[in-house]
Amino acid sequence: MISTSDFKVGMTIRFEGDIYRIFEYQHVKPGKGGAFVRTKLKNASTGYVIERTFRPEEKFENLRTEVHPMQYLYEDGDQLVFMDNQSYEQLSLPKSVLEGRLDLMTLNMEVNVIYIDDQPFDVELPTFVDLKVVETAGAVKGNTVSGGSKSAVLETGAVINVPLFIEQGEVIRIDTRTREYATRA
Repeated sequence: MISTSDFKVGMTIRFEGDIYRIFEYQHVKPGKGGAFVRTKLKNASTGYVIERTFRPEEKFENLRTEVHPMQYLYEDGDQLVFMDNQSYEQLSLPKSVLEGRLDLMTLNMEVNVIYIDDQPFDVELPTFVDLKVVETAGAVKGNTVSGGSKSAVLETGAVINVPLFIEQGEVIRIDTRTREYATRA
């Protein structure tokens, strides 16, 4: 059993009979009243993210998770197919598991599939991915000094903001946690 003071991003707990993964947490100590912990939790079975507030003395069952490195092979309808790098076994997961991150994946990308109680639960993308810019507005001489940004369409269809000096055809590095431009690749 763990308390709210032990919370970490990525930790898996059992709450109200369901399995949740901690996406965000924040310890809050207001000037008046007792401290509490504000969290965002992702349900393992439905994929829905909920927000909950807990008192510091509450206890939760910490669930053991396993990470299996796998390779993303292809999309099959509403399923994504992955292959285990050691056993070459294939695994299909619904697209909803990667909601909001699917457009940052490329074929043959190495990912980590997270298992809870021998059941696949989530997919972790690499922290940074290198993707090619296929469409963006051209830079006008002199406007890169202002430090502004523009939108760019990447090879996977993702649309992100990039600095004004990035041009079509360049390969850039994206932080998959924040979906933000990091640097040129």
